[in-house]
Amino acid sequence: MNKDRELEQYILDHIEPEDQVLQELNRETHLRIPGARMISGHLQGQVLTMLAKMLRPERILEIGTFTGYSAICLARGLGENGKLITIEADDELEEMAGRYFNMAGLQTKIVQLIGRALEIIPSISETFDLVFLDADKREYIDYYTMVFDKLRSGGIIVADNTLWSGKVVKAPVPGDEQTAGIKYFNKMIKNDNRVEKVILPLRDGMTIIRKK
Repeated sequence: MNKDRELEQYILDHIEPEDQVLQELNRETHLRIPGARMISGHLQGQVLTMLAKMLRPERILEIGTFTGYSAICLARGLGENGKLITIEADDELEEMAGRYFNMAGLQTKIVQLIGRALEIIPSISETFDLVFLDADKREYIDYYTMVFDKLRSGGIIVADNTLWSGKVVKAPVPGDEQTAGIKYFNKMIKNDNRVEKVILPLRDGMTIIRKK
């Protein structure tokens, strides 16, 4: 085991344990779903839960449900009457995510919406305390622009994958629109004086953005 793997395992051994529902979701995702590495996983999931429990949000918006791991982690920090709205473009993932929401006892707190986020977001009239971006990297700037006025002052946007396997510091590859999207997004956030921001080198990079 290399040093990075040893440190990662040490961290996992010294944080809150992954519960049975999340273990089963993680296992089924890796057995059945192409692109399973996109799942948030235990460490990132615990960070999301901790952030949500610190904020005690009443309304969370998640863009990119995948199989539901991050939604469960976030929803566990909701206020008593809280609600999480999660948007996923792939309708084939709806049943699996919904099944695990039920297993986690969160079916009354999580609303699943299926379709393109850029078409759905304008129809949502809620004001959010927390927004989690984890979908098409080419559209991060569009998501951010659409949700900004729906985020309360002092609210938080968490953007995943903002280091993108280190590609953000490498020479651009022609046609790599995903990396370009992340780099444009990071530059825009850096220059947006309406927010405070920090990038955490957690897994593939996680940016925490606070609206002033």
